[in-house]
Amino acid sequence: MQHLPLVVLGAGAWGTALAVAAAARQPVLLWARDAAQAARMQADRCNARYLPGMAFPDGLTVTADTGQALAATAQGLAVLGMPMAGLRAGLGLLPPGVRALWLCKGFEAGTGQLGHEIARATRPDLRCGVLSGPSFAQEVARGQPTALVAASADEALAALAVQAFHSDSLRVYTSTDPVGVEVGGAVKNVMAIATGIADGLVLGLNARAALITRGLAEMTRLGLALGARAETCMGLSGLGDLVLTATGDLSRNRQVGLLLAQGQALPDILQQLGHVAEGVHTAPTLQARARACGVDMPITDAVVAVLQGGLAPAQALQRLMARDARPEA
Repeated sequence: MQHLPLVVLGAGAWGTALAVAAAARQPVLLWARDAAQAARMQADRCNARYLPGMAFPDGLTVTADTGQALAATAQGLAVLGMPMAGLRAGLGLLPPGVRALWLCKGFEAGTGQLGHEIARATRPDLRCGVLSGPSFAQEVARGQPTALVAASADEALAALAVQAFHSDSLRVYTSTDPVGVEVGGAVKNVMAIATGIADGLVLGLNARAALITRGLAEMTRLGLALGARAETCMGLSGLGDLVLTATGDLSRNRQVGLLLAQGQALPDILQQLGHVAEGVHTAPTLQARARACGVDMPITDAVVAVLQGGLAPAQALQRLMARDARPEA
């Protein structure tokens, strides 16, 4: 199979992991914003900061030359690996008509927009979509079995994602519901903080199962309000990513919840993690977006209250348990 030129813009853990996975089968150009970091990665053949011990395949080249990277996107596929806060600027860099996928999950602070909404408002000329699903970067870089979903209204673009990344260890499914895929990717991070708090308070497996299930209900309600399909919320980017992020020890959002339950202050937790925990930034924006849609999200409200210091973790639990009984559906 002839492969398109593949350019990954952003050399964090997830961007690097996907570049490593794809470069085992085809040439990949990985762009890092910091020139010194790019030079170290190219010389050492690993990303010691984010994925220590994961050797780069021969097909992976690292550069900080923005012009070189953007020129390569014109004939291939651009994969934007920056956090949500950098997506708008990253899209703005791309040449006209480029085919692009972003990896970030969440709502943009300030605007409350999802990735597809940002792209529609700023770069309507692009053929674009999102690549998401239950995936820890370390496991993808090691070649452990993983399944993702590429979602776009442009079915041909989603097929390009399959061509670029589908392999014996990385399965890529396609979807025409980017709204549902992005809602799942955003909401699950907040629910992972809630589940981490519950586990940190040693509430038991019953409580964990209840939180995950009711978190899925919140995700689905918001997704439907924004135009998603219910089955997407039950798929890889919804239920799948929620289960992984809420229960996996590699989840930074889950770690935030665990440490909050221990009484640690949020600034200290974030400094200790050293990586972005998107749920912390997403939670208040998610709450605002849900309220604007008239969608009830009590777990989200509780997480926001804890993150902002309005409630202690145990108080947030008490508030959730004190809610009136109601039909499940």
